[in-house]
Amino acid sequence: MIYNIADINVYMEPVYDTLKRQSLPYLINDREFQFSTFPSKKFLIKKQSENPHLSLEECEYIWTGSMFYDSLIDFNGLLLHASAVAYENKAYLFSASCGVGKSTHARLWRKYFGEENIKIINDDKPAIRLIDNQFYVFGTPWSGKTDNNLNIKVPLCAIYILSRSEDNKIKKANTPAALYSILNQTIRTREHEKLNRLLTLLDKLIQEIPVFEFGCNMSFDAVKLSYETMEKGVSNE
Repeated sequence: MIYNIADINVYMEPVYDTLKRQSLPYLINDREFQFSTFPSKKFLIKKQSENPHLSLEECEYIWTGSMFYDSLIDFNGLLLHASAVAYENKAYLFSASCGVGKSTHARLWRKYFGEENIKIINDDKPAIRLIDNQFYVFGTPWSGKTDNNLNIKVPLCAIYILSRSEDNKIKKANTPAALYSILNQTIRTREHEKLNRLLTLLDKLIQEIPVFEFGCNMSFDAVKLSYETMEKGVSNE
């Protein structure tokens, strides 16, 4: 079966319910595909034996996603471990390690601006692609522990690197800090050629897209500060 994910035709044959359900909105009626993300049963059994806390269903979901994001580099794209929201046709990404609160901050945006105005593009692993010299954010079937993903394409506006703080404070990340933070939240391939493509893409991303270091609590004040910093040039640093 062919799925259109991040504007790329991908061949998959989901076996288990999780991947079938998550992938259904991306299914298309086409015979042509650009690459395959279809781990064999033998491969999944091997991964499950190495990770006995995971079921075969979970292994299929995790490693099809890993294969997709590894191939995404060949299409001027990358994974960012983030919660991505769309507001007024602009994508805002909240990136952080697990447990910091990126999903909570995304939900606060929905409450602050209204659920009818905010779309969750992907709550854990959005895809970013450079297409015609413009960075876009895409939903994918792989959205972590939630089903929060949409098959949509939205221009990327800003990336926020979250950390916990009692007081809200935000500043523009310098280039080394932005690069370090994004590399820590993406797939770092060991293939030399792919790594070079990734670093070239990240260099362009950081030059063109604002990246902010954002220490925040989980309040509406944090939402207001993060939005106004990008849209109105407001900052408290």
